[in-house]
Amino acid sequence: MSVVVLGVGMHPWGKWGRPFLEYGVAAARAALSDAGVAWTDVEFVVGADTIRNGYPGFIAGASYAQALGWSGARVASCYAACASGAQAVDIARTRILAGLCDVALVVGADSAPKGFFKPVGGDRPDDPDWQRFRLLGATNPAYFALYARRRMALYGSTPADFAAVKVKNSLAGSLNPMARYRKPVTAEEVLASPMVADPLRLMDICATSDGGAAVVLASDSYARRRGLPGSVRVAAVSTVTPTFPNTVLELPNFATDSCAAVPAPERPFRAAIAHAAYEEAGIGPQDVSLAEVYDLSTALELDWMEDLGLCPPGEAAKLLHDGETGPGGRIPVNPSGGLASFGEAIPAQAIAQLCELTLQLRGVAGARQVAGARVGLAANQGLFGHGSALIATT
Repeated sequence: MSVVVLGVGMHPWGKWGRPFLEYGVAAARAALSDAGVAWTDVEFVVGADTIRNGYPGFIAGASYAQALGWSGARVASCYAACASGAQAVDIARTRILAGLCDVALVVGADSAPKGFFKPVGGDRPDDPDWQRFRLLGATNPAYFALYARRRMALYGSTPADFAAVKVKNSLAGSLNPMARYRKPVTAEEVLASPMVADPLRLMDICATSDGGAAVVLASDSYARRRGLPGSVRVAAVSTVTPTFPNTVLELPNFATDSCAAVPAPERPFRAAIAHAAYEEAGIGPQDVSLAEVYDLSTALELDWMEDLGLCPPGEAAKLLHDGETGPGGRIPVNPSGGLASFGEAIPAQAIAQLCELTLQLRGVAGARQVAGARVGLAANQGLFGHGSALIATT
């Protein structure tokens, strides 16, 4: 048995100022329409949680089920920071593979605050995430800047390299009707934008956004039985945790593990996320047609390219400048426009990536279509050791 993507749907990203349920329900209805199935046909609903929108956000699966109309479907909710959407997909896919249901709906949506993310609600001195903001002063942009500085020290990357990522992604985003930012920018504009956390400027860092995404998953036998198009298959979902010792800083941890007594693992965390997905799908980086990666910052996109094995360590900037990761390149990265063009709507991000992979593999992505796309890879990472990678194939 395999699991196919019957339908995808999204609510446009932006700052709309409305409840997250509106975005999620709109995305869900679009996905159901795309799939050609009725809401009452859905046997299992999984909601990726948002922790900023009150109790309904903490029980997102039931919130969506109620908003769509109680139908008796089984339900689950999950939270894994920025990996929430991929974990929600994993829960639904696993239930289908176990033969416990035939068709499932996965939904994620968020109503994000203005500005950069901050600790959620009240004083919680026993919460490591609260501590990293209040004791270490490590806001998200500061964390991204640490990674950028590490890249500069290891590989000689420059602010001009980072700006080139934004230029590429803004061009892709200008072609995507779901993106929040749809205006191409120049490297000069990026380098002239205000400094936020040295070396990252405002245009190097993704915004916080409102938005929603949903997918309808089904067994391939259900799709055949109903005569529904199921040409895109979810070939792998990786949700691995780090392996001790974790020698690269992962906030909210304040320090890395030591290698004094135990050697470093074969692969660091992000590379391990991708490796597990490749192993499950039975493919390698050389087989990937396009990749959607977690570009919280422009510098982080370059890191992910290497972590995914798309090029050797230190060579991502060369791939970028050679045009290999842009439109018409050998391995387009973030053809959707990425978080640079969307911003963070945390529970929806990995689901939105799967939506993009599906459109590309169907060959219906319009002006941003990757020619001959056969294998799509999406990668995300959440705090507290949450990682995720999805592989979709035709």
